[in-house]
Amino acid sequence: MGFDRNRPAGIEQGEIIMKFQTSRRLLLGTVLAAPFIRTASAQTTLEWVAGSVGGGWYTMAAGLSSLIREENPDLQIRVVPGGGLANSTRINNGQSQIGWGIDAFAASAVQGIEPYNAKHERLRCLGTGYSPTEHHFLRHRGAGPEDMRAILTQRGLKIAAPQRSSTDEMTLQRILRFLGTSPDKIRAEGGRYLNGSYADIAAAYNDGQVDYLYAALARPAAIFTEIAQGRRGGHMVAFPQDVRDHLQSQYAYAQGILPGATYPALMTGDVPVTMMDSVILVHESVPDDVTFKITRTLIRNRGQRLISIHASMGAWDPAKSVQYRGVPLAGGAVRAFREAGVNPPA
Repeated sequence: MGFDRNRPAGIEQGEIIMKFQTSRRLLLGTVLAAPFIRTASAQTTLEWVAGSVGGGWYTMAAGLSSLIREENPDLQIRVVPGGGLANSTRINNGQSQIGWGIDAFAASAVQGIEPYNAKHERLRCLGTGYSPTEHHFLRHRGAGPEDMRAILTQRGLKIAAPQRSSTDEMTLQRILRFLGTSPDKIRAEGGRYLNGSYADIAAAYNDGQVDYLYAALARPAAIFTEIAQGRRGGHMVAFPQDVRDHLQSQYAYAQGILPGATYPALMTGDVPVTMMDSVILVHESVPDDVTFKITRTLIRNRGQRLISIHASMGAWDPAKSVQYRGVPLAGGAVRAFREAGVNPPA
């Protein structure tokens, strides 16, 4: 704009000052807005709490994280060890944003009932059925009785199970309580009740420190496959029907069969067992677009790609996955399932 000789100098100067201030505010606004633009376009990093290192959950979490990152470069997922019982609380508290949970225990967490003492109201999920988990009970071939009830109530019992307060060990304690015994009673009667990582308890069994091994792992579980190839061997023990019924009616476990072909060296046929299933939990603060991308990736790759990560994931069915009502579905998961033609129940 040209200079007008008839305009008072004060007005011209004032206009220039106002324009300068306006330009300065716009510039500052742009600078201040820049970090938000970068945040919006930056990668999202999530922590996925899995299971013990070497276990099926850890392997599956690592494989799924890689798959998710492959299809969604803006999502980075870091896998850390955890456990089925504690994962619900860890995610509800925001320490991890995503992770594995056990369907029955996650439902208990939401309700705030045993073994939890408060409602976990910040939990959401991406459905269930990702990895049916069989409970395994292995006995040394030369060790005493063969029936589960007789085994667990005998004096001098030597048994190993995963870490205290894991879902495996919690289930074993529930069975012991149903049969009128406990870890303390086992020890008081001269027995041994060992806890440790999967690698630790497998080593204790192979070394003869214990004669029985209890663990809940998706088949085929590496520790039992290795034991089958070792010198000590063993035999899978069936779960009595009353034990299975009790766990189902009181704690929402499922019942199933461990196929005889799973560990041919440890089995002579199918074995009835108690079962659980894996649910993917997320904290309510995880954005819907993130849970949508993750769930969409899982749906797109169901079948052979999931099997390549872990055989137990081969049976995952989105239509059945959304039927789980123990934990509310995340908003983005609902959208992904609906776009795939699956309508979650109201």
